[in-house]
Amino acid sequence: MGTVEVTNLDIANGGDDGLTLDEKNYFVQHKENNEESSSVEQGYSTSENSKEDFGFINTDDPFPEDPNADPDDKNFTFRATLVGCVLGGVIAASNVYLGLKTGWTFGASLFGSIFGYAILKPMSKALPKYLGGGYFGPKENVCCQSAATAAGSLGLLFTSGFPAAYQLGLLSSPKEDFGRLVTFTACCAFYGMFFAIPLRKYYILKLKLVFPSGVAAAYTIRSLHVGKDAEANARKKTKCLIVAFCVAITWRVVSEYAPGLLWDWHIFWGLYKAGWQGIIEAENWGWVWEWTPAFIGVGMLMGLNSGVSVFGGSFLAWAIIGPAIVATGKAVGTAVSPEFPGYISYASLVMDDPINAPSPRYWMIWPGTMMLLCGSFAEVGCNYKTVYVAFKSMMEPLARLINKPMSAIAEEDMIYDPIPKSQQVPQWMWMGGVVLSTFFTCLVLGLQFQQNVGITLLSIIFAFLFSMIGAECTGRTNITPVTSLGNASQLIFGGVAKGVGQAPVQNQLLNLLAGMVTLGASEQSADMMSDLKTAHLLGASPRAQLYAQLFGAIVSIFMSVLMYILFSAAYPCINSLSGQATCTFPVPDVGAWRAIATAITAPTLPIPPSSGYVSIAFGLIAIIVTVIKYFYIPSRYHHFVPNFNAIGVAFIMYVTTFPTAMLFGSLVAFVWKRKFPSNYVMYCYAVAAGFIAGEGLGGIVNAILQIAGVSGAVFGTAVGCPGNTYCG
Repeated sequence: MGTVEVTNLDIANGGDDGLTLDEKNYFVQHKENNEESSSVEQGYSTSENSKEDFGFINTDDPFPEDPNADPDDKNFTFRATLVGCVLGGVIAASNVYLGLKTGWTFGASLFGSIFGYAILKPMSKALPKYLGGGYFGPKENVCCQSAATAAGSLGLLFTSGFPAAYQLGLLSSPKEDFGRLVTFTACCAFYGMFFAIPLRKYYILKLKLVFPSGVAAAYTIRSLHVGKDAEANARKKTKCLIVAFCVAITWRVVSEYAPGLLWDWHIFWGLYKAGWQGIIEAENWGWVWEWTPAFIGVGMLMGLNSGVSVFGGSFLAWAIIGPAIVATGKAVGTAVSPEFPGYISYASLVMDDPINAPSPRYWMIWPGTMMLLCGSFAEVGCNYKTVYVAFKSMMEPLARLINKPMSAIAEEDMIYDPIPKSQQVPQWMWMGGVVLSTFFTCLVLGLQFQQNVGITLLSIIFAFLFSMIGAECTGRTNITPVTSLGNASQLIFGGVAKGVGQAPVQNQLLNLLAGMVTLGASEQSADMMSDLKTAHLLGASPRAQLYAQLFGAIVSIFMSVLMYILFSAAYPCINSLSGQATCTFPVPDVGAWRAIATAITAPTLPIPPSSGYVSIAFGLIAIIVTVIKYFYIPSRYHHFVPNFNAIGVAFIMYVTTFPTAMLFGSLVAFVWKRKFPSNYVMYCYAVAAGFIAGEGLGGIVNAILQIAGVSGAVFGTAVGCPGNTYCG
């Protein structure tokens, strides 16, 4: 569904939080400033998180320098970039697994910050300078984190558009298409980074958007390096992260051999077997408890608003609307086994008659997608000033090229930048990067996918526009709805291709490719903006960050492709319509991408009428609630307003286990923060990051075991699984 950089940042009063007394006084003095600066300047609140989640942290201005610290002039080093790329590669592999499971991927900023410190700090002390030793400070830590972030991205390409293309028969097989997958991923890898550079002044310096994950990474890095107890705190956080990581990877691998006992608890199936016949309906609709460390960790970071919203959406879809449309004959299920007459699957995507006899899963795709699109565009519409200012920012280099005075654009838009000119990214660099990326994309899509150059150029323009939306959403909500943006691009280019008379098959491939270009650019742009926020707070160099990100993106290209090929070989159902109901990987995003690609090219829209009406209703509700939120509800109450991105995701993600785990994790974090705030600040990020990365790598181990023929499917037990069938 999207990239999630979910976090709640709170500095507790009292306790050993890693801040110096001067820093605490600084934050207290800037508290009122921080609460007002963003909303007063543009007339609306930039983020509900700035008050609720960030306590008295000033998230607008760079942190004060520690007078006792060594001079920190290392912004870019190869040792930090190398370590960051390795750590990001771990997250890239993890993200392909998690994306195929849920449609979500997760940023590597916290993982890279903490683990990067754990590796580089001892290295800096133990080794001589010529072997990688020497001073390691916060700015170099930012370099490591930035490389990790870039190396961990792009996984969503292989959990959305590409599986949809294979399921539709538009491409051969991942193994045969290795070259095309690599070159297309390379096309998507760099736009977002270059797009983000000219928007930095407006999103970070003028609008002062929070970018919560960027602030969390900055605070984490600061706490690792600054203060009399910094090293002791760093050891505690690192140890906690390693323990959580090891627990998660071990649990994921071991549970594969007894999934009904250790991973999924089919409580309602047990009650059904005990004689309660009617309770089988709860099992049919997927109400199962799953011990998933990754999504418990996500819930620990995401906060109650998103946790309740995604669970509420899941409950609405799969406990209220789903049973209602089946009871009224608007959707049908598939019997699982004659041995258990009441046991019915509603998770399949049966396409025999999608208009008159759809499966509930197919029926739910349309209202879910509509909420995602309407919710995202309503956010943009309500924040139209941001879009206007961003367009003006793009006029700056053009104005200089034609020698037009900058005052003719807008004198008030000349913003003070605290970073020295020598550390900023020059215009020729980011503009040249965009030009080179554009040329390469036209070459690849023209030669390997037979796409018209004009359409390719248009897709890049829309990729930039949607990148602004993605960065806006990330800065405000910390969730980047890249799948929604990709789906919107699909709709646009499907219409364009239809208008120029392209054949349906070529149209489907074209709109999928255009959607993925948008997805990749939006994801990278949002990641880059969060990293730029971290650099801004710590006084690090944006130019050094760009260098580190470029190296990281190269790692992400190959790691993401290789992991996708690995999982496709281990679980062929990922790229096939057959066996979807029992596939280990639900690939929830793929259904929406495939449905839109098919709908655009069909003579008549293959949407059930009842689903269409409900989609329109929910789309209108998403728009109305978003407008009310921004214009009539004070910003301090925004965290009570439902998150329609999260609700829409729950409709498309037909499994209820992940929303339930997210809610559980968010409740654990809520209680933890209230009862033990200092302990929460010290350990919460580390536990969550370890859980997320650990389960992802555990899934990779399971894929290797599957290919080797020694997985749980071969040697595991079906005890606790419904229908006495292995459920791993």
